[in-house]
Amino acid sequence: MLTKKQRELLIFIHERMSQGDIAPSFEEMKEALGLKSKSGIHRLISALVERGYLERLPHRARALEVRKLPEGYQAHSEDQTRVSQQHEEMQSLIENNSMITNMPSIPLYGRIAAGTPIEAIRDEGQTVDIPPHMLGHGEHYALEVDGDSMIKAGINDHDIVVIKRTETAHDGQIIVALVDDSEVTLKTLKRQNGKVILVPENDDYEERVLDPERVKIQGILASLYRSYH
Repeated sequence: MLTKKQRELLIFIHERMSQGDIAPSFEEMKEALGLKSKSGIHRLISALVERGYLERLPHRARALEVRKLPEGYQAHSEDQTRVSQQHEEMQSLIENNSMITNMPSIPLYGRIAAGTPIEAIRDEGQTVDIPPHMLGHGEHYALEVDGDSMIKAGINDHDIVVIKRTETAHDGQIIVALVDDSEVTLKTLKRQNGKVILVPENDDYEERVLDPERVKIQGILASLYRSYH
C-alpha cells in the first residue's frame, strides 16, 4: 500500500514521462508535491523503488522507469502501451548491447567549463561513438562533464552527455546554456517572474537568476554515456 505522497509522485512521474523519455527534475517533483526540500523526493523515490513501482536505470540522466502503476489508477490505454513498450525496448537494448558493433560517431566538444563557449572548445578531430538508441532526430554533439553540480540528476563528473542542438527548451529540461556569450554551463532550466533561472541538481550549489538576454540555449540533454574504469 502506497502512502498518499508516494502515489502522487508515482502518477506525476508517469504522466510526465508519457510525454517524453526524461523524468521530471527533482525541483519539479518537489514543487508538484508541495514539499520544502528535495530530500523528501529522494526518500519517496527510494520507497517506490523498494516496492517495485520504479526502477533506476544505468547510463541515463534522471534514470527512472515506471514498472507498475498504483492500484485504482485509470491510465489511458496509450499510456499503458507506452510504459510496456519502453520497458520492452530497454530490456532488448540491455540484452543486445554486446552485439552493437557499428555505432555512430558524434563530435566531442571537450569539457564543459566556465569561461569557455561551446565553439571555442570544439575540436573537429575529436569524436565519440554512441549507441544508436541514445540518439534521436536532429543534430547532436557530446560534452564531458566537469564538476558535480548535477549529481542529483544522475550526471557525474567525467560523464559524457549527449546534447541535441537547439535554441529552445521547456522548463524542467536540462540545457547547455551560454551565459554572457562566454560561459557554458549544464543546468536545469526554469523561468519565473521574467527571469531565467539555471538550477543545479546539487544542494551545495545555488541557483543563478539571470535576465533572459544574458542566456542563450545551445542544446538540451538527450542522453548520458558513462564508462566505468
